[in-house]
Amino acid sequence: MLKNAVLHLHNEQPLLADLLELPATEDVAVRMTNLRTLDGKRPVFVDDMTSVFVFPYHRISFLEVPRTSLVGTDLEAQMPVKATVAAAVAAGVNEAAGGDDGDLEIDEDFLRRIREV
Repeated sequence: MLKNAVLHLHNEQPLLADLLELPATEDVAVRMTNLRTLDGKRPVFVDDMTSVFVFPYHRISFLEVPRTSLVGTDLEAQMPVKATVAAAVAAGVNEAAGGDDGDLEIDEDFLRRIREV
């Protein structure tokens, strides 16, 4: 199960969900559970958040699966950057966001590589 995937529906606000499996190319719908809004509340059209939901592809703009969702799955090994590294970076960013912005240092090497692109 892939937790905290973001489901982007046509003309709707994004929703968080837990995917039961990654969609395959021959699928026509996506199965998920624990459907909720980005702030964790139950959407108005859902009676029970723990139900299994099936969304057809023609209603979906795209699915966003954060790297942190892949930690501990078979898909983690297929990622170009290890998901555990991405999770650690995300945790560091969250810690830094709570701190004083004056303490952040700019990585000059990183800025140089961006300018070269």
